[in-house]
Amino acid sequence: MNLKLELVVLPVSDVDRAKAFYERAGFRLDVDKAPVEGWRAVHLTPPGSEASIIFGEGLTSAEPGSAQGLYLIVTDIEAARTELLERGIAVGEVFHDGGGVLFHGHAGGTATHDLPAQRRLPGRHPEGLSYASYATFSDPDGNGWVLQEITERFPGR
Repeated sequence: MNLKLELVVLPVSDVDRAKAFYERAGFRLDVDKAPVEGWRAVHLTPPGSEASIIFGEGLTSAEPGSAQGLYLIVTDIEAARTELLERGIAVGEVFHDGGGVLFHGHAGGTATHDLPAQRRLPGRHPEGLSYASYATFSDPDGNGWVLQEITERFPGR
C-alpha cells in the first residue's frame, strides 16, 4: 500500500491575511472557494511540492497558530532564505543542530521526544551535511515552519 501525504490543514484566524502571506511566500493558489456561508477553503501548494496546505473558515477547530514543525525541504538553505526575505517573509538566521544531524528541538531549544535540548549553532552545518541545516519562520498566526536543507537523501528515500 502506498500512502502519500497530500494536504495539511492549518488553523488561521484571518483567512485573507493568511492567503496573502502564503502567496507572498511563493505558494501557488489552487482553490479559494466559499460555496456556503460559514465555510471557505483556501488551498495552496509550495513551489515544487506534491503536498499542499489548506485553511479557511469552518475547516478545523484547532487553535490558530497551533501547527508546528511544518518542514519545507530545500537544496540551498541560504538561497531559499534569501528568496523568502526578498518576498517580505521574516525568516530566522540559518543554523545547524549542535546535538547531531537531525533538528530535534524547536524555538527556545526545548527538548522533545526525550532527546537533550538541541543547541542552535550559527550557520550551515560546517561539513555541509544533508539534513543538518535549518532556518525557521512563522505565518501571521504563529504556525511554525522549518526550512531544512537536503542535498542527498538517506538510502531508500
